[in-house]
Amino acid sequence: MNINIKDYAISESKPIKISSIDTKYEGKIEKEEGFKLFEELVAKLAKLQALLYADGSKSLLVVLQAMDAAGKDSTIRKVFGPVNPQGCKVVSFKNPNSIELAHDFLWRIHQNVPRHGHIGVFNRSYYEDVLIVKVKNLAPKEIVNKRYNHINAFESLLTDEGTKIVKFFLHISKDYQKDRLQERLDTPEKLWKFTTSDIQERSRWEDYQNAYETVFEKCSSPKNPWYIVPAERKWFRNLLVAKVLVETLESMDLKYPKAQFDPKDIVIP
Repeated sequence: MNINIKDYAISESKPIKISSIDTKYEGKIEKEEGFKLFEELVAKLAKLQALLYADGSKSLLVVLQAMDAAGKDSTIRKVFGPVNPQGCKVVSFKNPNSIELAHDFLWRIHQNVPRHGHIGVFNRSYYEDVLIVKVKNLAPKEIVNKRYNHINAFESLLTDEGTKIVKFFLHISKDYQKDRLQERLDTPEKLWKFTTSDIQERSRWEDYQNAYETVFEKCSSPKNPWYIVPAERKWFRNLLVAKVLVETLESMDLKYPKAQFDPKDIVIP
């Protein structure tokens, strides 16, 4: 497969301009070939998830972030659809409630980290506390600035305790977002997805882009890189996410547990 996932990874803290990064795949893989490769990868992903469950000593946390209408829900449905739901949990983080607001910003997150043997998928995440909170000035600047270090420490803790973290940013252009939002308005069965706040959030496009750039600069490392996924070609978006996940799980040195008996000694009556 002519895809090197390292080409899409940000694995060190350095300034980055995401407007200079492509939002659509323009490589050598054709769409039909991509579909075939994707089916092979999701089949392998399902087997690796079963191995992760059997191993029981490690877990995988998948963080999905994006601008509105970039396709987070669709990505989750396509990539994780074949995975056994007993070993995979998707959590969507909405506005914190009064109880959550009475705790530190990572309190509700830590409760939803996948236990060993499981895959956890965060549809939006703790990064919202340095994205939307920053853009909308929902917390003092000095508080937000401290949170990057808190996030890095939190991720280091999870990594040290056996949770591998994979972070994806589904990258789209402002024009593409406009087309997707218009599609929601024009399609009766998709109209429920549209809210007037989508327009308000869209007006803050540059502020969000700047906030994401700060996240990539301050919260990228070799152990916990960000992957910038060109998301305007859905088939390639799904293919790249699946490939990263498969390669990540393959790197985790997972093993089936050794039997505590000799199967040759067992006779089933």
